[in-house]
Amino acid sequence: MSSATFPLPGPLPGLALRRVTDEADRTARDERWAGWMQAAQQGDSRAYEQLLRECLPLLRAICRQRLREPAEVEEAVQDTLLTLHRVRHTYDPSRPFRPWLAAIADRRALDRLRSLARRRGREADLEAAEHVGVAGDAEARLLSADLREAVRELPASQRTALQLTKIEAMSLAEASERSRMSIGALKVATHRAVQSLRRKLGGER
Repeated sequence: MSSATFPLPGPLPGLALRRVTDEADRTARDERWAGWMQAAQQGDSRAYEQLLRECLPLLRAICRQRLREPAEVEEAVQDTLLTLHRVRHTYDPSRPFRPWLAAIADRRALDRLRSLARRRGREADLEAAEHVGVAGDAEARLLSADLREAVRELPASQRTALQLTKIEAMSLAEASERSRMSIGALKVATHRAVQSLRRKLGGER
């Protein structure tokens, strides 16, 4: 009696159908987002609001790939939204929208990661400096507890400018977005803050 041969089973119909459906959903979503972005470029605030609402889960997922702390993830998402608002006119409707948006989110998350690393490094330096005798050098005195007291006495605008541009090492553009101060005002406030600290700490008469 001859043995029968049977064809190897192919992909499960349900799984294949699900993949096709998921791909169709992604394509429809991308087209919808691109359409909303084009409408937003023409001043449609409702389309812009719908776009931002639907994009949030994607932005959070991208930022989580770079950052672990939930608060930092949310900061990176906000940075992305600010950047998107600022550069939305540069989007080319002939190109896919989602990769363009994803690239912005990834850059902002990376910027946040770098800023966090710089900030932690500075905080470590400050902690180490508190256990070391501070000599007469003006720059060394900036690492002492005297600095913190002097900073607390600065006007609010100067404290903000100093925190963003010097301690967190943000660019002027980033600091302007965060503080809602103009770049010119940030420069003036930072300069005045530094001069005030130098006078209080004896580095300049």
